[in-house]
Amino acid sequence: MGMFMLESPLRIAVVPGDGIGPEVCSCAVDVLQTVLADVCPLDIQYYEGGADCYRVHGDALPEATLDGCRKADAVLHGAAGLPDVVYPDGTEAGQDFSMKMRAALDLYANIRPVKSYPSVPGVLIATADRPIDYVIVRENTEGLYAARSGGNIVRDRVATDTLVISRDGVERITHMAARLALSRQGAPADGKRRVTIVDKANVLRSYAFFRKVALEVLAGYPEIETECILIDAMTTYMVQQPDRFDVVVTENIFGDILSDLGAGTVGGLGLAASSEVGDRYGYFQGIHGSAPGIQGCGIANPIATILSAGQMLDWLSDKPGWEALAPAGRRIRLATEAAIADRSGLTVDVGGTANTAACVAAVKANLPPSSEGDRADNPVFMDAGRS
Repeated sequence: MGMFMLESPLRIAVVPGDGIGPEVCSCAVDVLQTVLADVCPLDIQYYEGGADCYRVHGDALPEATLDGCRKADAVLHGAAGLPDVVYPDGTEAGQDFSMKMRAALDLYANIRPVKSYPSVPGVLIATADRPIDYVIVRENTEGLYAARSGGNIVRDRVATDTLVISRDGVERITHMAARLALSRQGAPADGKRRVTIVDKANVLRSYAFFRKVALEVLAGYPEIETECILIDAMTTYMVQQPDRFDVVVTENIFGDILSDLGAGTVGGLGLAASSEVGDRYGYFQGIHGSAPGIQGCGIANPIATILSAGQMLDWLSDKPGWEALAPAGRRIRLATEAAIADRSGLTVDVGGTANTAACVAAVKANLPPSSEGDRADNPVFMDAGRS
C-alpha cells in the first residue's frame, strides 16, 4: 500500500448496461486504472442494470445494484436501453434504469459540457480564437420526465403526462448553474460570465414560474450577467452564435434535447460527457445511447465515457480526503484532448480511422506525467461546490 498517495481505496460502482455500454465502460476503467496507479487503490464492483437486465430478471434496476451504487464513492455507467425491450405501454425498459437512478439518488443536476475541438469536423466551424465552450445544466429530477410511468392513457384515445416544476427544484439547479459560472475559467466571446435561462415562459405557466424563480436566485449573484431565451430561439442561437454562451440552465426535457443538439454542433454524441450529481451521490456517463447496431464491432467511440470518468475524478476531488484525485482528472482531459488534436484517437463517427482499442491506446499514450496534472485547465467542477 505504500506505493499509493492515498491509502483508502476508491470504490467505483460500474454499470456497463446495454449495447456498446460494456465496451466503452471497459475503456474508461482501463484509463482510470492507469492514471490512478500511483494515486490510490481502486475497488471496482460491477452491477447489472438496463434493458438486458430487465429481459433476464424482470427489473431494469435491481435492488442489489441500487444498494451497490449507494455504497460506492461514485457510479460509472455505459449506456442503457434497447429499442426492442419495452414495457407493455411501449416505453423502453432500459431508459427506466437511468430515470430510477436519478430519482433514487436525487441526482438533480445533469451537467453536460459542449466543447469544440479544432481537429474534429463538427457541424459548426470553431477557431482557436472563437472556440465553442459552454455547459448545459439540466434539471434532472422534475420537468416533463417527472411523469415517467405516471402518465395516463384514456381508452386508447387520449394520453397525458404532467410537467412538474417546484420552487426547491429550480432554486437548487440555478444555484448550481451560478456556481459553475463563477468557477469556470472559460467565458463566452464577449468575456462576460453569463447564465442563460432557457424556457417557454411566453406560453406555459410552469416555465414562467421556472424563469421567475431562477431570476430570483440569480439576483443574488450580481457578478453574473443573466439572460432569458425561449427554447425555440435557443435552438437557432446554438447554431448561429454558439460562442455567446457560458452556462445554460433549463428544465429536464429541454436540457436533454439541447445537449444533444450541442453535441452535434461540435462533432457528435461520441464526444459528449456528462455528470449527474446531487448533494451526496454522483453518476457519470456519456450522453449517447447504446448503439446496438455496432455492438461487438470494435468501433464504438469511448471518448465520452472516458471524459465522464475524468469528470468523476473532478467531482470526487471536491470531497474531503480526495483532493489528490484532481490532477488525475486533469490528466485524463489533457490526454484525451491530445489524442483528439493529433487525430490518433478519432474514431469513424467523428471523422477518424481509429477503432475502439486504438482510441484507448492513443489516450493512454498521450497521458502527461503526473506533475502535469497540477497545471490549470477548465474542469466542469472547479471549486463549484454542491448545494
